[in-house]
Amino acid sequence: MDRRRFLVAGASALGACARQTAPPGVNVRIAVGGSAQIVYLPTTLAERLGHFRDEGLNVTLQDFPGGSKALQALLGGTADVVSGFYDHTIQMAAKPGAEARKLTAFVNMLRFPGLSLVVSPKAAKKIERIDDLAGTRAGVTAPGSSTHFFLNYLLAKRSVPLETVGVTGIGHAAAALAAVENGQVDVAVMTDPALAELQARRPKLLILADTRTPEGVRDAFGTAEYPASVLYASTDWLRANTDTAKRLARAMRRTLTWMIGHTADDIANRMPAEHQGSDPLLYRQALLASMPIFNPSGAITMEGAEAVKRVLSYSVPEVRDAAIDLKSTFTNEFVEAE
Repeated sequence: MDRRRFLVAGASALGACARQTAPPGVNVRIAVGGSAQIVYLPTTLAERLGHFRDEGLNVTLQDFPGGSKALQALLGGTADVVSGFYDHTIQMAAKPGAEARKLTAFVNMLRFPGLSLVVSPKAAKKIERIDDLAGTRAGVTAPGSSTHFFLNYLLAKRSVPLETVGVTGIGHAAAALAAVENGQVDVAVMTDPALAELQARRPKLLILADTRTPEGVRDAFGTAEYPASVLYASTDWLRANTDTAKRLARAMRRTLTWMIGHTADDIANRMPAEHQGSDPLLYRQALLASMPIFNPSGAITMEGAEAVKRVLSYSVPEVRDAAIDLKSTFTNEFVEAE
């Protein structure tokens, strides 16, 4: 049996086991920081494949325009778990006193963050590199989101004062595409599939930083992997809901394994039509190109965690100055549990 068939068979066996042992439905609310973005695809796919249901979970996916909004839902008590970027767990751990919240990532969906900094075609004549961004307008999914942190890191790394770049939230998907094409912003941090659609329309699109590939990740962060989209929750919730967390992790591992054994067409056919934008073929092409970013193991490495902290320290003074125990911001115990 080849590796692909073995992995698919293993996923099926896990599913059969879950169906035999799953309790009556446990309700879980997951806030997603922009579900149409390919970086969050595994969360939606797990629901569409029935993997949450197979684990005895009644999962409600709540869609938000950015990771910071999803985080707010968790902190406000309207969500139990966030499908967002890992860096929020570090950011919250660094806050002083009563503001600090202990959050723990327990499933890592991506090896690479899949973020790209692009130049609006209308601003191409005045911007050739990141050093040219002083005095410009930049778009991120939402202020305080991981796309914002990524932008700040790139600016700080090039010694561009953060206060010289205006930042505005442009969401993702069609909204982000329109903002870049219409020149509402000069540069923007984008993800697929919106980025793929923009590149198809604008073949000469200038990309200043691209973390969709191993080479781009090394160039941007100086590391082989960079944990990005994860499932995280409050540490207290995980302690009180250990079995539920194991079931969520198992559903996500099954989903990531399923993706290895299927084509981009297979995956796209399972996704909501509204996630595929105006061009389903282009969506499939973007998904095919994005397959290397996904992380079948679901685990986070300490090297990756340290890279995220290093990136945040460039632009978040609290992270730079705090003594953070990185081991408390993530755990692999649930993805490694049988």
